[in-house]
Amino acid sequence: MSTEMGQQSIRCMVAKVGLDGHDRGAHVVSRAFRDAGFEVIYSGLHKAPEEIVQAAVQEDVDVLGISILSGAHDTLIPKIMDGLEEYGAKADTLVLAGGVIPEEDREELKAAGVAAIFGPGTSIEETVEFVRENAPDR
Repeated sequence: MSTEMGQQSIRCMVAKVGLDGHDRGAHVVSRAFRDAGFEVIYSGLHKAPEEIVQAAVQEDVDVLGISILSGAHDTLIPKIMDGLEEYGAKADTLVLAGGVIPEEDREELKAAGVAAIFGPGTSIEETVEFVRENAPDR
């Protein structure tokens, strides 16, 4: 798929990790990304970190958005980052996290390689703009 500038569209995967069954936000973000012209893959619910890594690598995504509301972000997101590193995909993938992630946990996630964390109340426009400005060039 091409954009007006002749480049390929940004490939995004929106993933729900762990036992968290609340996916309304992930669906809203997926639709907003699609409406912004991004190619979107949605993981579905209850995915293990390893499943998300495998899908992201196989689909060759530019952006991986991890939605988590379960409180297990400090365990599950680092596992995803380690998996991306293991496959050599960490440097080529813009990783975002969304959901209820306390301020005191954010620096550790960013140190692990998460580019941005979007909490409740973040505007869709802000998220889309961040992706447009920071997605890796194809």
